[in-house]
Amino acid sequence: MTTLRQKLIDELELRGLSRSTQESYIGVVSMLARHYHRSPDLISDEELRGYLLHLRRERHNGPSTLIVAVSALRFFYRHVLHRPTEVIETALPRMKRPKSLPRVFSPEQIARLLQVGGLTLKHRTMLMTAYASGVRVSELCRLRPEHILAERGQIRVEKGKGAKDRYTVLSPRLLEHLRFYWREERPVGSWLFPSQWKPGHALTVGGVQHVYWRAVAAAGLPRNGGIHSLRHSFATHLLEAGVPLTVIQRLLGHTTLVTTARYLHVRRETLTGLHGLLEAIDLKALVKQSA
Repeated sequence: MTTLRQKLIDELELRGLSRSTQESYIGVVSMLARHYHRSPDLISDEELRGYLLHLRRERHNGPSTLIVAVSALRFFYRHVLHRPTEVIETALPRMKRPKSLPRVFSPEQIARLLQVGGLTLKHRTMLMTAYASGVRVSELCRLRPEHILAERGQIRVEKGKGAKDRYTVLSPRLLEHLRFYWREERPVGSWLFPSQWKPGHALTVGGVQHVYWRAVAAAGLPRNGGIHSLRHSFATHLLEAGVPLTVIQRLLGHTTLVTTARYLHVRRETLTGLHGLLEAIDLKALVKQSA
């Protein structure tokens, strides 16, 4: 491992960035070095601009990918190589993120997805949990049995995006299905949804996405994006049900400019008053089908 790479890793860890962000930033800097076949500290400001144009014109990277690349390179040149801020901002301009509305499923489409044939009990429960709680796919993979707080009607999400903990809603119907899944599957290890192929490990994000896409295709649903569309649907359906935006914001773990709290907790009495999303859907003897 080179000295520069170790310095980058140290700076990322000291600032508490998530593991996925660390891996992404390290990958971006590594690709830059491979592109020019030399150490990144020997790359000029003009070459940095040229690399971004290469990603845009030749690699056809979209705005989201370029935004991540610019953030990674700005971090590296500012905190590891200590180049002046004004120089970095000129060499690495940040692309404007396009504004697009999230694509969501209707409650009827969600019912079709959750009832589609060919899914195992674990996979069906996993998709149900993603929709009914609004957790991110990475948070879904890291759920443990102790995160299911049955008495409080909550799911605890630990170290979500931005390394923040929060609570989200646990509906009675989801709890019932989780208990059925636990009795039937008896998952081994510390994860709620353990990997079938790697004992002791949780399911991977890619593995969950694969299950989701297979279910979407089997249900004949439109490709509304990855499994994150279940999270969008969760938020939209709650909003349509009259749940205040501030509550939805906290359930999702979103932050704003005025948010100062590190841990965003949702009051128990607020969660208790929410009607479960699964209760509004006719799942047609889902437990028998899963069995």
